[in-house]
Amino acid sequence: MERSYFRSGFSVLLAAVLVAGCSTTRTTSGGVVGVDREQTMLVSSAEVNRSAEKAYQQTIHAEQAKNHLNRDAAELQRVRRIAGRLIPVTAAFRPDAPGWRWEVNVISSNELNAWCMPGGKMAVYTGLIEKLHVSDDELAAVMGHEIAHALREHGREKVGQAAGVGVAAAIGGALIGSYYGVDANLGQSVLGAAGELAFMRPNSRGMEQEADRIGVELAARAGYDPHAAISLWEKMARVSGRGTPQWMSTHPSHDSRIADLRAYADRVQALYLSARRGK
Repeated sequence: MERSYFRSGFSVLLAAVLVAGCSTTRTTSGGVVGVDREQTMLVSSAEVNRSAEKAYQQTIHAEQAKNHLNRDAAELQRVRRIAGRLIPVTAAFRPDAPGWRWEVNVISSNELNAWCMPGGKMAVYTGLIEKLHVSDDELAAVMGHEIAHALREHGREKVGQAAGVGVAAAIGGALIGSYYGVDANLGQSVLGAAGELAFMRPNSRGMEQEADRIGVELAARAGYDPHAAISLWEKMARVSGRGTPQWMSTHPSHDSRIADLRAYADRVQALYLSARRGK
């Protein structure tokens, strides 16, 4: 999740780097967790979202052709049910988010992976669900973290970090391979020609921390135990051992992450209890 727990992160396919000026903005309200850092943006949300949607459809079609898409109806229903509770509460951070063109699918793969692209294009891998034997609360923690990256537009923010690289080229859907780990062969020619682009680097620890904190609040507001993020991370650490999954590559250290998750899960516990009572 550093790809968002899960790197989530994970959240950007950029159609074009159009550096026309610099602006700072707050993509989300702070919420109870208080994420209110200003961000520098050099490309429009619309541009990024169009690119992400195109790349997402290409990925979905490719997985469908390999019979890797939504093979287990019960598993798909479970993931979409959890998404159906998380998506409405995104309004706590940005009012426009519930109205995004959300799509949620399950990809059959042994990878411990999940991601949410800009604009709400999301996928969860069966390896994450089955290898970790995740509870609904833990799965909501994964998905909430990934959604948080999209809400904060971390991928779009990385364009600003790439200023000075001297790149102004259409990138398109090829980036999905290298950024999201969907296909190791995709995006290599782009990377080789363009160099180490800032928006292709893993999410920073600061971005991951923001996604952790927003993720636990989203889960709590949706009626899922926010402390499940801690048990999920413990499982991930045990399963991954020395081999860190791609989306965890820039995560904070285990102890500091657990401490932060616990503190912020405690902070949103009242939201969870209220949501449970309402349900």
